[in-house]
Amino acid sequence: MRAALPRYHRGLQPLQRVPELRSVDREEICGSHMLTRRKWIVSTGSFTLSALGRAHGAAPEEAPAEALIALPGKKPLIKRSFRPPNYETPPAELRRAFTANDAFFVRYHLASIPVINPRTWRLRVGGPSIVRPSDFSLAELKQRFERVSIPAINQCSGNRRGLFTPRVPGVQWGDGAMGNAIWSGVRLRDVLRRCELQGNALEVVFDGADGPLLPQTPDFKKSLPVERALDENTLIGFEMNGQPLPHFNGAPARLVVPGWTGTYWVKHLIEIRAQPYAFDGFWMKGAYRIPTGAFPGARFKSQENAETTPITQILVNSLITGPMPNGHLRRGEPATLTGWAWDGGTGISAVDVSMDGGASWQDAALEKDFGRFAWRGFRFALDTSQPGALALKVRATSRGGEQQPPKLTANPAGYHDNRIQSLMLEVA
Repeated sequence: MRAALPRYHRGLQPLQRVPELRSVDREEICGSHMLTRRKWIVSTGSFTLSALGRAHGAAPEEAPAEALIALPGKKPLIKRSFRPPNYETPPAELRRAFTANDAFFVRYHLASIPVINPRTWRLRVGGPSIVRPSDFSLAELKQRFERVSIPAINQCSGNRRGLFTPRVPGVQWGDGAMGNAIWSGVRLRDVLRRCELQGNALEVVFDGADGPLLPQTPDFKKSLPVERALDENTLIGFEMNGQPLPHFNGAPARLVVPGWTGTYWVKHLIEIRAQPYAFDGFWMKGAYRIPTGAFPGARFKSQENAETTPITQILVNSLITGPMPNGHLRRGEPATLTGWAWDGGTGISAVDVSMDGGASWQDAALEKDFGRFAWRGFRFALDTSQPGALALKVRATSRGGEQQPPKLTANPAGYHDNRIQSLMLEVA
């Protein structure tokens, strides 16, 4: 079943699509076979979780039980939808500096997902703004181009959508449609330049091997403005935390766009096209759009209109990872508030904590800086000298001067929930 789509797809003109790969081409490029429903069901196990989701800003362990399912190669994750597979990282797994590969969230729009043989996989690079169309094997990418590694958050555009009130359509994510990892691969710009990218290029379009079950369902293709495609941090990634990409995270290669939301991180990458005009595919023109001018962040000028614009950068945000919400602390015993803070690429300059519901603020201690695209830990010693309720709030500030807001900015697609985090505790 397809996930519900934002309202912005209404009233669009017919799509002008980049030519599709023929089905035989996909087979030749990927050397793949499909993960069948039977194989999937046989390989999964079912569990429950009583520790997910939160109301406005509360920590994630206080909601009703959720189903946990172990996909092939994964620990039990929180199931949001079965087909296409959308599975969330449980809160306990978000306490690590780098989210484990087998606990990393899973996000798909289409249900036909290939299992790709990395030895036969090919990446095709072409389009009207490429002088020398080429294709590369995985071994050729590793041999011909400089290998780089970048610590970065991959965060779904709709992370925390399930916390919106009133409810908005789409996958009802809690806090766990995100993770922090070290991504390794080659720079996209090096590959484009090897293929002689022309100066007239406006956008670069990316296609993955996953596909729709029905011909009328739009294939999942995304584009980047050429300047972001040529950024030194945009990668064709083939490793995650020092290991080959897991199947459900895009093996054998995916796009890595640090600082931008996960919609651009195209999985199972098989084709790259550079072109001198704006891409008119559904997933650019009809989805992943926000009200123009409503949020800060990088602009995607060739895709903007007066009403809406594509979501781009991750906004400054934070997550409390301990103590547990609605927990009880012993009077006089040490207790520490911990969590992560991140933004779209300037880095975190400060995290403030309030113990009185926001009336006053104190500095938290920042922990190791893994890089400007990664999250950064914070720590704050709680005052447990007096009994009673602690109404804690946490807000992060980026080096670019952006600060978490106290209120949600409503939008029809349920994006960018970066409200100040809240936590209620009791000192007894």
